[in-house]
Amino acid sequence: MSYLKFDKSLMINLEQSLPKEMLRTNKSGAYHCTTIVGCNTRKQHGLLVIPIPEMDDKAHVLLSSLDETVIQHGAPFNLGLHQYGEGIFSPNGHKYIRQFDCESVPTMTYRVGGVILTKEKVFISHENRILIKYTLVEAHSPTTLQFRPFLAFRNANDLCVENGVINTATEPVKNGISTCLYDGYPNLYMQFSKKPEWVADGHWYKGVEYYKDKDRGIPYKEDLWVPGYFQLPIKKGESIIFSASTFEADPKDFSETYAEELTTRTCRTSFYNCLKNSAKQFYLKKPDGMYIMAGYPWYNVRARDELMALPGCTLAIDHKEDYGLIMATFIKALRKFLIDGEKNRTIGEIDLPDVPLWTIWTIQQFKRACTTKECREKYGETVRWIIDCIRNGKVPNLNLNPNGLLSSDGTETPVTWLSASINGKPIIPRTGFILEFNALWYNALRFVIALYDGNPDMEDYLNEIQALSETVKESFISTFLNDYGYLYDYVNGTYTDLEVRPNMAIAIGLEYSPLDRRQRKKVLDFVTRELLTPKGLRSLSPKSYAYHPQYLGDPTQREYAVHQGPARPWLFGFYADAYFKVFGVSGVGFIERMLIGYEDEMTEGCIGSLSEMYDGNPPYTGRGAVSTAKNVGEILRTLKNVKELNKLQTLETEESK
Repeated sequence: MSYLKFDKSLMINLEQSLPKEMLRTNKSGAYHCTTIVGCNTRKQHGLLVIPIPEMDDKAHVLLSSLDETVIQHGAPFNLGLHQYGEGIFSPNGHKYIRQFDCESVPTMTYRVGGVILTKEKVFISHENRILIKYTLVEAHSPTTLQFRPFLAFRNANDLCVENGVINTATEPVKNGISTCLYDGYPNLYMQFSKKPEWVADGHWYKGVEYYKDKDRGIPYKEDLWVPGYFQLPIKKGESIIFSASTFEADPKDFSETYAEELTTRTCRTSFYNCLKNSAKQFYLKKPDGMYIMAGYPWYNVRARDELMALPGCTLAIDHKEDYGLIMATFIKALRKFLIDGEKNRTIGEIDLPDVPLWTIWTIQQFKRACTTKECREKYGETVRWIIDCIRNGKVPNLNLNPNGLLSSDGTETPVTWLSASINGKPIIPRTGFILEFNALWYNALRFVIALYDGNPDMEDYLNEIQALSETVKESFISTFLNDYGYLYDYVNGTYTDLEVRPNMAIAIGLEYSPLDRRQRKKVLDFVTRELLTPKGLRSLSPKSYAYHPQYLGDPTQREYAVHQGPARPWLFGFYADAYFKVFGVSGVGFIERMLIGYEDEMTEGCIGSLSEMYDGNPPYTGRGAVSTAKNVGEILRTLKNVKELNKLQTLETEESK
């Protein structure tokens, strides 16, 4: 039984199947994303979506979709599916679907009369190329397949309309054609493993709609160009492979390439394997280094997100080498920025003031996966350098105050992960002493002390850091801890922000917290009562007048709502850390039960992954980006911690016998 398998009854019910999406990437920035029935519901959906560095390095949809038609006895049965209006779908190919299975690769099984046809899709790693394998499992009479490519050639965030500047020409290549609709774009090569007949029959298919965009209050209609169709016979038991790429390939190699790519796949046979597969899809390999994408289908690389996601998306799945490559790329970029003021072209938002603090947290997770000695030798100098940059005022908009706390100005531009803004102005102007900044600061100071503990050559330095950490601890408690049992979110002069937000979970979940165990428990109880959901921590307590649990409406409405209630799975990682700090191994059972809520999402939203956010109220529907690195990473890190604590509990039980 496959872990991700959907039968006919669900697939033909569009109300149930259309909300389920699937994602595949090439680990170099290109992707394929659509619904499990193959009907695109977002402008970012497409069969081949690639970055084009020569233009803008943003994602561009080249091949939107490929409509297959089965022909028997002269009768065509079109397997495609597009929406053209409210409730109007054509050509209704979903009614032929009998099964969708995504254990190894996405596999669709169609039945048309006596014909059984399977379709399997594989994205080739580090190539702008997707292969689709069609196998005629059963047929009682001669069968022909037709294929109509729907072309877009546009930015993934734009839409295409019928126009007169399109280049409609196609050029023959081996077993296919190449075409390029507009100047500046690469050629799209569409080829088959055996020679097809190409029939030039160009038409605009007008008024294709994307209901997800309509629900978001943004433009949602476009016109797509279909230059003609391919046609070829297929015999019972025969497999034909279609290739779409930005280069001409040799059709003789299609079968071997397809088989080789299958060997790299992690079968989605469990919750963990689904997340492991999802984690690897965020990897981005470029000539200048390795990165982690923040999410799909519309995020690129963002510094804070990359740091939050990195431990879970590498160390928690035993990809230590990838951690090293990605971290080396990031540290090089961070040094370039803090020393020369030069921002990295790929890593966005590296200038945010808390990025150096999150860098140290990410290195701290490496220490948990190896030894203190290895961590010190590999990253110790970087940790000290970052701390010295902060102490010497070399991190823009991050100021060390006489009380040991860090302050930042977020009145005009958002500086924290609560970054929603209207017309450039932050909706939540967190400024002054910001809770998680200072929790991370204290944690960083205590971490460097532990990293060099016992080193006589570092005695004077460590004494300085020790004294500073004690000052920070005292100031942190007097500034943020209140009589209500929770932590202020930020304090600016005499103003204390009273809203109950999840940043306090970060403060109590860090390895080194300014709070003692009793204080941690009191804050943890508050977070549990007001913020915990089966899908993460709410970004705001429901008791607040500003609480808005759903990320819905037009762009302005969504921007106001995004940090006012929807739950974030990545915050659960810090909540679990805090829970273990308070309850130890006895807390494992509760965290395991809470993890069930994330496992339930493997068959919802983007199957096998986690959405950007979830409604703060039941039924906790997923919203935003369909697959998000820091959510996947933090749940993977929590799963690893649970596994290690279970081992510890087993050892303790055996020793007590």
